[in-house]
Amino acid sequence: MHYLQAIILAIIEGITEFLPISSTGHMIIASSFMGISHEEFTKLFTIVIQLGTILSVVVLYFKRFFQSFDFYFKLLVAFIPAVVFVLLFSKKIDALLENPVTVAVSLLIGGIILLKVDDWFSTKTEVATQQEISYLTAFKIGLFQCLAMIPGVSRSGASIVGGMSQKLSRTAAAEFSFFLAVPTMLGATVKKCYDYYKDGFVLTHDQINFLIIGNVVGFIVALIAIKSFIGFLSKNGFKLFGYYRIIVGIALLVIHFCIQKLDVL
Repeated sequence: MHYLQAIILAIIEGITEFLPISSTGHMIIASSFMGISHEEFTKLFTIVIQLGTILSVVVLYFKRFFQSFDFYFKLLVAFIPAVVFVLLFSKKIDALLENPVTVAVSLLIGGIILLKVDDWFSTKTEVATQQEISYLTAFKIGLFQCLAMIPGVSRSGASIVGGMSQKLSRTAAAEFSFFLAVPTMLGATVKKCYDYYKDGFVLTHDQINFLIIGNVVGFIVALIAIKSFIGFLSKNGFKLFGYYRIIVGIALLVIHFCIQKLDVL
């Protein structure tokens, strides 16, 4: 990895983390095209730079994070399913992260679902504020978030759809997804760093700089992405993101199978 590659990946992370298009899938695609997807540091980098995007949520919603202890308990309840899921299936998840076909198929299926989401939940009674979210609703959203362990599914997309299935408005579902990202991504970062430390992985001076730059760039880009996404989502819904996912998914499958044929020849 070099500095330009680190900046590109950080920009992708900042843009895609809170959009329903899969940040993990896009970074797998980008790192594969740049020829660095199999480097151990790349895998660490794509997780650690999530700290910058986490900070953007805390900054934008600073007052919300100090509104009540009930708020933290609901996030904890929603976070628990992801913890259990990772502990049970972490090795299988790591294997999926290196499979571009999994990303492509997930993008394609998720895109089709996003085309229908607005129609599915348009007639439901809407929960407009975070205070109205019950503990059971928070837990169910956490279960939906577990689907994002499959690369290409999208953590924000899964949790937003999960929220809307529980009668949350699009804006309330999106905001709860942002809040839930903080413990989820922080937990993933801590675990990945511990795993690398346990395996004796030592960062070089350049790699430390890459992580610093990646977090700063990711933070700035995520600030812009979150504010833009909320406004766009409340007015336009999910269809544009659905079409985008379908196009990218099909393109990836075509590229993958073309490359396979060329290798055979």
